[in-house]
Amino acid sequence: MTEPIPTPPGSPAGNGAQENGDALLRVTGLVRHFPVTRGVVFRHQVGAVRAVDGIDLSVSKGQTLGLVGESGCGKTTTGRLLTRLDEPTSGQIVIEGHDVTHLRPGQMRPLRREIQMIFQDPYSSLNPRHTVGAIVGAPFRLQKVTPPGGVRRTVQELLELVGLNPEHYNRYPHEFSGGQRQRIGIARTLAVKPRLIIADEPVSALDVSIQAQVINLLDDLQAQFGLSYVIIAHDLAVVRHISTRVAVMYLGKIVEICDRDELYTRPHHPYTVALLSAVPIPEPAARVTAAADGAGSPGSSAAPRVRRDRIRLTGDVPSPLNPPPGCRFHTRCWKAQDICKTVEPPLIAAATDEASRGHLSACHFPENV
Repeated sequence: MTEPIPTPPGSPAGNGAQENGDALLRVTGLVRHFPVTRGVVFRHQVGAVRAVDGIDLSVSKGQTLGLVGESGCGKTTTGRLLTRLDEPTSGQIVIEGHDVTHLRPGQMRPLRREIQMIFQDPYSSLNPRHTVGAIVGAPFRLQKVTPPGGVRRTVQELLELVGLNPEHYNRYPHEFSGGQRQRIGIARTLAVKPRLIIADEPVSALDVSIQAQVINLLDDLQAQFGLSYVIIAHDLAVVRHISTRVAVMYLGKIVEICDRDELYTRPHHPYTVALLSAVPIPEPAARVTAAADGAGSPGSSAAPRVRRDRIRLTGDVPSPLNPPPGCRFHTRCWKAQDICKTVEPPLIAAATDEASRGHLSACHFPENV
């Protein structure tokens, strides 16, 4: 029987935040429960959907944090909490030293300049009754800001910045393709010069041929303006291309967080291993041969992707209304033992070497350690 990994002294148990002094965003113990009620006249709560159930993370200046996981794990709810489009049940959200956890809309408005959101659906996120000029210029009106040169000129410059024709100022959203609409949404996000952008699956609704263009645009904007991103996605290839660090969510919890290359070469949590095993690899035979010949370096993003045996998880995802005790993944995990059913594993560094201290995982029996 394999012994569970003990908690090292001084380990940041339950803490997925990167410990550094230049954190632009810091989240501690973030919780969002949606109450379930019964009754028509006298409604009473009978339970709660635990969409986000205590997560810790941080985003440094100029960094991109990828947030991945299967549908229903709480990624989008987390993004809405970070931008304060939804009210947290408990926990703390700190942006640039300001605690914004329970600020009222009027108090939050000045801080909207610091944090903006790119929405998943470029079709429903743009008002079909407004022109592109009115949509992209809306943040100036809401923030009561008059940019140098006027709103019209600034909006046209933003359209050109994201690869659109400035002459499209008076057109309506229905006259554009999906990729162009997403560019309009990105231009609107950049209007008030934010420092942190939450992108909720920004390319999942686009054709594959357009996805790379939008991802490259986000990369270019980050290099030009020093932006920080939280990229919410389920496509691990997109996350690998754009992220600096990656956090993996399962059923409202972060189960693993580390640097991008470390996650893709040495995943610790069995759920992460299962996710990576499902990623299709072009020319897998050639990749395996290259790995055998020593091509690429294990620590670089250009390292060959060695083919993994596909792991098929059995059983259904537990309900967030009644998550299982202990490790929430134990009902589908091939390594689960008795301790997994009763004791929730802390989010700690499983490996003891100095290079892996920032690689945190919540598992009693981690892989690749």
